[in-house]
Amino acid sequence: MSSVAAAPPTAVPKTQPEFVKALTLTDATMLVAGSMIGSGIFIVSADISRQVQSPFWLVMAWLMSGVITVLGALAYGELAAMYPRAGGQYVFLRESMGPLMGFLFGWTMFVVIQTGTIAAVAVAFGRFLGVLVPAITADRFAWFPRADFCVGALGCRDAATQSIQLGLTPQRLVALVMIWVLTWINLRGIREGKIVQTTLTVVKTAALALLIVLGLTIGRNAAAIAANFSNGAFFAKPATATPFLIVFGAAMVGSLFSSDAWNNVTFAAAEVQNPQRNLPRALLLGTGLVSLLYVMANFAYLSVLPLHGAAAGATVLERGIQFATQDRVGTAAAEIIFGGGAATIMAIAILISTFGCNNGLILSGARVYFAMARDGLFFDRVGRLNLQHVPAAGLIAQSIWTSILCLTGTYGQLLDFVIFSALLFYVFTMIGLFILRRTRADVARPYRALGYPVLPALYVVLASTVAITLLIARKTRTQAFSGLVLVLIGIPVYFAWRSLRRRAPRAA
Repeated sequence: MSSVAAAPPTAVPKTQPEFVKALTLTDATMLVAGSMIGSGIFIVSADISRQVQSPFWLVMAWLMSGVITVLGALAYGELAAMYPRAGGQYVFLRESMGPLMGFLFGWTMFVVIQTGTIAAVAVAFGRFLGVLVPAITADRFAWFPRADFCVGALGCRDAATQSIQLGLTPQRLVALVMIWVLTWINLRGIREGKIVQTTLTVVKTAALALLIVLGLTIGRNAAAIAANFSNGAFFAKPATATPFLIVFGAAMVGSLFSSDAWNNVTFAAAEVQNPQRNLPRALLLGTGLVSLLYVMANFAYLSVLPLHGAAAGATVLERGIQFATQDRVGTAAAEIIFGGGAATIMAIAILISTFGCNNGLILSGARVYFAMARDGLFFDRVGRLNLQHVPAAGLIAQSIWTSILCLTGTYGQLLDFVIFSALLFYVFTMIGLFILRRTRADVARPYRALGYPVLPALYVVLASTVAITLLIARKTRTQAFSGLVLVLIGIPVYFAWRSLRRRAPRAA
């Protein structure tokens, strides 16, 4: 960390670039929706269905995730209108709970939440490009350093979730290229980033809507409907010794991850036109639209494919939703609708979707590190804008750490690490809303949270219940505890950083 000597009295300070307010209401809404819609809606229904074992509870997992998301968006609108600054949620936590809590959020964002999400989506991009180019596999290169190791205290009894396979694969190599291409685009300016974001979000939203319409109409399969919607099958619960609430909560990891990143528009609040009006609207419109599409997409899947299937099934119908090839439920549904060319059609649609999703995540994440640096809680260079009015150093630092994460885990492993930490800070931010109503009653509130205090309190209860469930459920507790540890590690890092900052001027 370096310190800069004070300029002499006669020096004329250089004009620093400032953020450009280039995001309209449409752009902001597309940033919300585009950051949410990635690959999850086309993949994670398979894993959810294997856990909950019934169409009703599959739909309920997505519906509950949508309710939690929209409730969060309704309350975040008030905070975003109060503090329309770069950094968004980081600013909300700093203002309500102090700099330590703000730092812990920014620290966890950089270590796992934002970068882990970008890495997971990038790995999924590589997986679906493998449909078009079979040589892009998940097999690790022999010539690249590689290792397998266990995480947590539970050993590696469940190798799929607890064994980390460090190394470079063709799919991960594609993920790295994707990350750096999008970082380069966003280094060129906010207008370039928003054009990519808005265009791809419109395309992928239309593609998802088309899949839903076709699945509910011409793609309807009589055998699937009979298997899924008969009374006994529709409401069935899994036969397990584990309480169903824990099973259901653990199953929601995928749907919550697929619904996450809706808050990213608040990170870029300084670049939104008329933010006091447009931010609350963008949050509600974006989350409402995506949540509706997600629920309807699962009804479409259930209209086309039977929920239950066989892992060794020879046909798409025999494998069902539960055992769709590599969990690609969207592709399996499209095969029934379109026939042989469906895999290619869906792969292209999902590539567009994941590319647009990561563009939004990369664009917005760097604004958090920028705000931290301006508060002296990150490297000074990250708190500066380049000549294109974007935080270039933050974008580059983010891409470097994300690239490292791409080498350490699969899609499923990365999302398990992300979601607990994300839920934790959503709950803290919502509690911060209650604190600010009491401590900052005089601050202008162009928009007030709908249903306050009932709906924000309901959000806290629901999100906390899911987070606690993740700590209890065997399938997720290792990753959840690891996420908690990463957050707690930020406490000594914060005090060490503050200590270094205090000593820096004396060392100059």
